[in-house]
Amino acid sequence: MTPFADVESDVVFRIAEALEVPVLVLTIAALAAVLLELGGFVVELGRRRRRDFPRLETAARRAREALLGSGDRIAAQWALTPIAWSTPMGRTLGFIVAEWGAADGEEKIAKALADFDFDALKRLERTRLLVRAGPALGLMGTLIPLSPALEGLADGDVATLTENLRIAFGVTVLGLLIGAVAFGISMVRDRLYGQDISDLEYLAATLTRAAPPGVAAPPGAGEPPGVAAPPAATPLTTAAGQASG
Repeated sequence: MTPFADVESDVVFRIAEALEVPVLVLTIAALAAVLLELGGFVVELGRRRRRDFPRLETAARRAREALLGSGDRIAAQWALTPIAWSTPMGRTLGFIVAEWGAADGEEKIAKALADFDFDALKRLERTRLLVRAGPALGLMGTLIPLSPALEGLADGDVATLTENLRIAFGVTVLGLLIGAVAFGISMVRDRLYGQDISDLEYLAATLTRAAPPGVAAPPGAGEPPGVAAPPAATPLTTAAGQASG
């Protein structure tokens, strides 16, 4: 082997050796992140355990009756509270109610539904990243300690060999665990969030039909001060926030 090749291999070895501690730290951080995601996932499942179409249909009918009868937006929001499965969904439902009967309400509602979908994708990105990062960190954490382990084996240093193999196998197990848990969460969340957007689209269509063209909107429709955007603590968002607590 030429002197230049010796220098190259030494540089590569030093870089890999320097990455050992950051990889271990990142693996522990990824494990903590996936455990937090798992806790949030259990809460999400608990909120949606009562999801069914009759409940959705009843909430939509009551909200439509409140809006058509007297234009009571607060009553409509309370009617939709039982089906606000998350805080973002509660905010979107509140926005739909607030924009009901407005001249450009349908366009704004369509934009709110698209934004909700993008927000769901953003939440999914966290676990999808962990699906890839977990095994990658596990593989790096396995390969980096193998070099000093083999060196210890060649020198007859059993203690060094044992310590590095323990690190390698331990990080491998953690990386696979992170990837497996994150993959399971991502799969189920993809379905849950798809159902959420389906529920919102059904409610938006139902409430939009409540104000057909040519029918005068009740008092308070449109965008008067204080109504165009729902307040920070509407019945929907308050109930969703209490559930998350």
